[in-house]
Amino acid sequence: MKKLVLLGVLLFAGLTLTAQNKNAKATIEVDGVCLMCKDRIEKASIKTKGVKSAVWDVYSHELSLIYDERKTDLKTIQNGIAAVGHDTPDVIATEEAYATVHPCCKYRDQDVKDDHEN
Repeated sequence: MKKLVLLGVLLFAGLTLTAQNKNAKATIEVDGVCLMCKDRIEKASIKTKGVKSAVWDVYSHELSLIYDERKTDLKTIQNGIAAVGHDTPDVIATEEAYATVHPCCKYRDQDVKDDHEN
């Protein structure tokens, strides 16, 4: 009987330790240069099922997320961001996706980056 109770306790503890968080928080770097980029990045993030909040900072390039780990993961969110033309450290936007961003948002172009710093 003691073995059965111990087994039950261990099984319960194992299940609760691996439970996914419905309000997980994460911060990822996303390339962009302006408020139009901010709008595009945040909208792409929010469109991902399970993302509850997405706020991108123009100056630090950090995207702060609150999301449900039971419904999505960071890789899926980054794929959505890359699909609208923005790079993350783990997922690089295709040339076709990057070509769709407004000329003012061409963050890979050093001249555009320099223009936004002034």
